[in-house]
Amino acid sequence: MAEAIMDNSGRLMKMEVDYSNTCDIKVPECKKLASEGKLHDALDQLLALEKLTRTVADMASTSRLLIAIVEICLEAKNWSALNEHIILLSKRRSQLKQAVTKMVQECCTYIDKMPNKETMVKLIETLRLVTEGKIYVEVERARLTHRLAEIKEVEGDITGAAAVMLELQVETYGSMSRREKASLILEQMRLCLAKQDFMRTQIIAKKINVKFFSDENDEETQTLKLKYYDLMMELARHEGWHLELCRHNRAVLETPTIRDDPEKRRIALSRAVLYLVLAPHEPEQADLTHRLLADKLLDEIPTYKELLRLFVNPELIKWSGLCEIYEKDLRLTEVFSSSTEEGCKRWTDLRNRVVEHNIRIMAKYYTKITLTRMAELLDLPTEETEACLCNLVETGVINARTDRPAGVVRFTGTQEPAALLDTWAASLSKLMGLVNHTTHLIHQEEMLAVAQS
Repeated sequence: MAEAIMDNSGRLMKMEVDYSNTCDIKVPECKKLASEGKLHDALDQLLALEKLTRTVADMASTSRLLIAIVEICLEAKNWSALNEHIILLSKRRSQLKQAVTKMVQECCTYIDKMPNKETMVKLIETLRLVTEGKIYVEVERARLTHRLAEIKEVEGDITGAAAVMLELQVETYGSMSRREKASLILEQMRLCLAKQDFMRTQIIAKKINVKFFSDENDEETQTLKLKYYDLMMELARHEGWHLELCRHNRAVLETPTIRDDPEKRRIALSRAVLYLVLAPHEPEQADLTHRLLADKLLDEIPTYKELLRLFVNPELIKWSGLCEIYEKDLRLTEVFSSSTEEGCKRWTDLRNRVVEHNIRIMAKYYTKITLTRMAELLDLPTEETEACLCNLVETGVINARTDRPAGVVRFTGTQEPAALLDTWAASLSKLMGLVNHTTHLIHQEEMLAVAQS
């Protein structure tokens, strides 16, 4: 039965003649001829036969001949002939897509057989050239590009490796598996982070749907999940996104390899707590704090649980007391390590969080307080106390007004949106009432003036 196939231009073709028997005879003869040193004679005979099989749309024979030609070049170790014939065969008129695909797949296995790196790179570049813009070999092109990027990275050319990888839009590849897509996107993220292109890393990260990592029984998927969150945490650490770091560590905790290992579980859980404490106060942060405190796993690290509870209790936190109890343990963690600049900065951020917590507690219990007394309770200079207070007012965490000449702070309650609208409506009604009364009095005076005249 005739076989229907498509040529390189997308036209539907039907096989007219079967040349498989001719190939059975000709291919071994040409391989023997090439082994005797008559490479070009052997290639010419195969190219002539390839033209016949291609013309009659014999896909199986054409594929076999294309593979035989590149095999002969490989066995002869004629690398220039190999590259030339790959380009020649892929550009021949009405070349069959399936035949080109099989030839490219065969040539991909030759990369590790190249005698040196220069020849290897040349072959990769040739294969990338013939696969450019061809959907039917997009997977092979992606793998070749990844291989080229690895070579550039080994040479120390991180920028070049990243540029090569970013050529790929793997999220659009329909013939590639989801796992391979995720792996290549993660490589793009890693190289962007390596060259400190953090903005592009954020853009690329959005191409991965975290629901893909939900299959806990697949070890390879879970390995990709850990790699993804490691990269996301590196990005979040650079940007100072403490709440995101907490979320990422909680996601890591759900991975079986982490959840079932007591030491790894403890590290991830402690990081989640510490980064949550460092996150500025907001509704989402407060909600996550209560949910984390309800997690039974937190009983495994009682010290961190008590630290987190301090920021929930409606009581002032004394900084010196906190340092006395927790500083020794916290300084041993990578989050607050005193040997790194980031650790020292986070320790300063922790003190700022303690100050912000204390000001929020004061706002609950005081309607009016002097700056001097506030500074005394916070154990801070007056100028620094005022700066922290202004920052919280600007961010909307509290509502307060400062009488600087008198040195007095007045806290005002936060109104609900509905109550605020009611207040505005009442004020508007009062204003319109005054306008109407004034208009009535004006008309009355005008009528009296007309009557008197």
